[in-house]
Amino acid sequence: MPLVTFAVSGQGTGVAQTVAVDGADYTIETDAYPAFGGQDEHPSPLAYTLASLSSCNQVTSALVAKELGVTIEHVRFDVAADFNPTTMTTGTHRDGETTFQNLRIDAVIRSDATDEQLQELARETERRCPVSQLFAQAGVTITSNWKKA
Repeated sequence: MPLVTFAVSGQGTGVAQTVAVDGADYTIETDAYPAFGGQDEHPSPLAYTLASLSSCNQVTSALVAKELGVTIEHVRFDVAADFNPTTMTTGTHRDGETTFQNLRIDAVIRSDATDEQLQELARETERRCPVSQLFAQAGVTITSNWKKA
């Protein structure tokens, strides 16, 4: 299968940025929390990172569910992680230290899946979700809890 290129172009002033997505008619606005010099008028890149993880799990779980012959009526992903700002704010870094730590994904799914299918759906989604894999390959500990509604 050929590679698919995703591209964006961002520009801004201070810590706020407008990001254009190549081939799209929309832009993404970012800002930062006041502690990082922003006005908190738009989601931060860190919030977008967790939002990307949530929505990527949504897309991937839909693909996996279809392969498993499972119907997902509704899904909710609650994503949280602890953030260590040391490297970003001071430039200090210790080997093995990640900025995001203790990533938690809680999924509540309304589905006709059996318990076994739900566990397979969770495993395959985590294995195949590109954003989950970015976190995993960066050494972030991921705790995932999937349950039926």
